Amino acid sequence: MPNAVLVAEPELETREYLGRHLRDDGFDVLGAARRSEALELAERIRPDLVLLAELDLCLRLRRGEPGRTWDRNVPVILLAPSSDPVERVRALDRGADDVMGRPFAYEELLARIRALLRRSTASSTEVLLAGEIVIDRRTRRVSVRETMVVLSAKEFELLARLASEPYRVFTKEELLREVWGYRALGRTRTLESHASRLRKKLRLIEDDHFIVNIWGVGYRLLE
Repeated sequence: MPNAVLVAEPELETREYLGRHLRDDGFDVLGAARRSEALELAERIRPDLVLLAELDLCLRLRRGEPGRTWDRNVPVILLAPSSDPVERVRALDRGADDVMGRPFAYEELLARIRALLRRSTASSTEVLLAGEIVIDRRTRRVSVRETMVVLSAKEFELLARLASEPYRVFTKEELLREVWGYRALGRTRTLESHASRLRKKLRLIEDDHFIVNIWGVGYRLLE
């Protein structure tokens, strides 16, 4: 699945320029002109990387807000107004992973995006622990209290996504997008049927309560 890049850029010309080139290079691109729109997309779409022009937006992404569930560790590149080293240091101190001053060369920006995504992927946890559940991404093995559980490919992917933040409620929309690649909810019971089968496979004793259905919203792994 292509990496999703959120371009939070108020200047239409720059936003369209970046969107056009990034799509040509194989990325899914989400554009946002306003800060509120960028935060809504960060929460709903959960991009793999954010390009932004406002340091305040970077601060809000990093700090989070009550009731909001975007990924506060999402890689961020600030497109600064200039190459002033003082501004660069301030941006890095306030949560940006990288900074590029304007005007910038797209080829260099692309290289930095790819490098940052590689580092982000390499640092992801290979073994996930969620309560009594152990998930090994490398071997695709799952155990509950040291008892192996056999899962289908999509059941494993669904479990791994939920286990990445076991107490967070994932919406149906983001699970269908991230696990199955759907772009819209539509009228499908795919998620519900997989969640039901996965819950049954993980429940080895009566007291087990995994894959909690939050009615009208989505699912979380643990109560």
